[in-house]
Amino acid sequence: MIPVSGFEGRLIAVFGLGRSGLTAARALKAGGALPVLWDDSVSSRMQAEAEGFVVEDLTRADWSDFAALVLSPGAPLTHPKPHWTVGKAKAAGVEVVGDIELFARAIAALPGAERPKVVAITGTNGKSTTTALIGWVLKQAGRTVHVGGNIGIGVLALPAPTPGAVYVIEVSSYQLDLTTSFAPDVAILTNISPDHLDRHGGMEGYVAAKARIFTHADLSLVGVDEERGRRLADGLAAAQRSGTRISTSAHPGESRDPVLSSEKPAVEDNDRSNPAQTDHPKNWVPAFAGMSGEMEGAPGRLSIGGETVADLTKARSLAGRHNAQNAAFAWAAARALGVSHEAATQGLLSFPGLAHRMEEVARLGRVRFVNDSKATNADAARQALSSYERSFWIAGGRAKAGGIDDLEDLFPRVVEAFLIGEAAGPFAARLGETPHRISGDMASAVKAAAEAAAATGREEVVLLSPAAASFDQYPDFEARGEAFRAAVLNLGATPSGHG
Repeated sequence: MIPVSGFEGRLIAVFGLGRSGLTAARALKAGGALPVLWDDSVSSRMQAEAEGFVVEDLTRADWSDFAALVLSPGAPLTHPKPHWTVGKAKAAGVEVVGDIELFARAIAALPGAERPKVVAITGTNGKSTTTALIGWVLKQAGRTVHVGGNIGIGVLALPAPTPGAVYVIEVSSYQLDLTTSFAPDVAILTNISPDHLDRHGGMEGYVAAKARIFTHADLSLVGVDEERGRRLADGLAAAQRSGTRISTSAHPGESRDPVLSSEKPAVEDNDRSNPAQTDHPKNWVPAFAGMSGEMEGAPGRLSIGGETVADLTKARSLAGRHNAQNAAFAWAAARALGVSHEAATQGLLSFPGLAHRMEEVARLGRVRFVNDSKATNADAARQALSSYERSFWIAGGRAKAGGIDDLEDLFPRVVEAFLIGEAAGPFAARLGETPHRISGDMASAVKAAAEAAAATGREEVVLLSPAAASFDQYPDFEARGEAFRAAVLNLGATPSGHG
């Protein structure tokens, strides 16, 4: 646990007692604060009381007594309308914060020599893989690494800071909305596409929330394959902020195979003031002294200035253009923290992959089964579909705005689609003449897809990449992915040795 100081002896309202809320209450109590907890769920309140916390109906509380409100990221700050606790806090002049802001303050309160490094990752898609990949690379390089936040362990439940440690933190737009002083050493934005727009009042609010990750960052790594990312990078460059662009195309925005390059170094190669700089160009991450350069990733390699710096052809868990970009982020972040070129590259090659994200779970004869359950929108599914020339695609669930409309250009790669959940009918209508059938449930879809794939006699892929939320049939995408895994293994498939 990371104790949060600064509120000693003061009352702090905590609303929402899920993973982040209850953890925040523990961290505040450990730092000397007096948290007062509330949740709409009776069972959550009972758990808090069992731990000895003060549980009080905040609708009846005197809000002038509170020093702050710690709001669950699941409760709306602004849209569709502010949560009632936000209204009470603002009326009483009480600041509203989240667990990431508390983490930021806990780190900032440490003496400089004792302060750990922080790498923060956000984005619409790819942030979990990039977070896990960076954590893996740093651990393989011998660093003390703690990975958490919006992935895995809540940030304040991670081990207490020690000198030389690195926190690799995934942060959501909801969490960033509740920050004011978060200052990561390396801040990463993987990409931006429409998502959670109801919670941010539209695309402009969503982008603004994501951009908060760069407000106090020392170094910014910005995905520029989309126009919004390029605009953010341009803004950082205009403000003379330190960072670099990360792309999968030499000319972001154009549809073409990448020719990877960067501009001239912003500092001389022999400048040792930056730990990422060495005397050889392939050991150099461009533009750390300013947003003047660009690093790019293509399937199978990372390059700078036309020179390959990392051959990823042997990295089984980094297939596809999107994973090349994830690898570029990880390589650049590791190098910025002083990891050698060789150690960073070896870490990429040995990465075992992230569960439910392009995860090969098993084989049956010549058929591979890939679990991409984390693809809860069309943009995420695009990354998986574009990684295979042919696939037997399992899709569906609770559709998001636009459904699979944006995937039409990839339909020719789908040998046959097997549709599940609420979206089965609408997806079937959108697929049109692309071969498909409505399977309804996961087990039926897996069985039918496996039989169809095996019948070709070729090396084939059965791909679960739903392009939809899971909540119609499962509590979350993890449960959906495990249902896929179980259905595959029930066919007698041999589990893969990694993932």
